[in-house]
Amino acid sequence: MNWIAIAVTFKLALLTAAVLLIIGLPIAYWLTFSRWRWKFLVESIVALPLVLPPTVLGFYILVAIGPHSPVGRFYTDMVGHPLPFTFEGLLLASILYSLPFAVQPFVAAFEQVDRRLIEASWTLGASKVKTFFKLIVPLSMAGLVTGAVLSFAHTLGEFGVVLMVGGNIEGETRTVSIDIYDEVQALNYAGAAKTALLLLVVSYSVLLVVYAMNRKVWAIWPQR
Repeated sequence: MNWIAIAVTFKLALLTAAVLLIIGLPIAYWLTFSRWRWKFLVESIVALPLVLPPTVLGFYILVAIGPHSPVGRFYTDMVGHPLPFTFEGLLLASILYSLPFAVQPFVAAFEQVDRRLIEASWTLGASKVKTFFKLIVPLSMAGLVTGAVLSFAHTLGEFGVVLMVGGNIEGETRTVSIDIYDEVQALNYAGAAKTALLLLVVSYSVLLVVYAMNRKVWAIWPQR
């Protein structure tokens, strides 16, 4: 079992979930409460990774951050090396690829908040920022956890985007999914089975957390 690839994968998944929690909240808030007539254009862009083949998405991300693009040239001038085939580039691709898995649960959770409570908060003098953090976020906590957990789990199994943008660099961009593929290619089915079993256990545990949050399973236990 390649523990280096496992460490890279979990590091990537944790950072992706953390970043999406930060940038996904304002995007979801705007999508929920904005009255802009054409906001469905933004909704379509956010949901695009759900239907776009990972290799296609990875290719366009690779072109967008390549050394000949404005973003790639700016990053190279600032850091001193190109963005593709680095952990930073892989993190950026994972954030874009997992964006709908965070934003859509956030939007669904915000839509469940009673608008009368929000309007009452504004009437009592609370600002929109204070209302968001003191009212909307606490009432949407289950959806926020669901979005963060799903984006974490989705990142664990990335393959096409990882291969296109990150490549297969040991200790840098080689993730568990790439490692399993290489083990199968080398006919090492025993090694691939161990790593795949680990991913299966982790993914199932994540789903258990999500469904427990939605069903409020802990409510059956007496509170002390």
